[in-house]
Amino acid sequence: MSVSQISVFLESQPGHLKRVLEMFEDENISVRGYSASDTGDYGIVRFIVDDPERALAALEKSGAAATTAEVLCAKLADKPGELARLIGVMAECEINVIYSYSLISTYIALSVKDIAVAEKLLADQPIELITQDDLRKPVGGDCAC
Repeated sequence: MSVSQISVFLESQPGHLKRVLEMFEDENISVRGYSASDTGDYGIVRFIVDDPERALAALEKSGAAATTAEVLCAKLADKPGELARLIGVMAECEINVIYSYSLISTYIALSVKDIAVAEKLLADQPIELITQDDLRKPVGGDCAC
């Protein structure tokens, strides 16, 4: 029940992130969330998109250095304390969150060491994990996004 995350390695220069985002727009790929981190002269931008296969193909075609990884994506209720509750459940299940970032709405991507084990441990917990198919749905209304 994981989702695909794309990590793109970009030189920390004006316009580099813009080119990637414009490429996604040209390919009609919706960015559902992203995180950018600086490592000096280069940065890592992580994306959750509605169509990771097409996004990765477009990045590879352009010569961008990109990789994919699976992450959990949980849906949080829009109320105070929900992030603390989620992180508390992860801790109680002895799942270490390596990094996390928020997505559209109240989704949060969580990188963990073993996705399959985490999914099994969370199966009986009050946490709603979402799938890549959930991210393909348009945002708004009563949809899962």
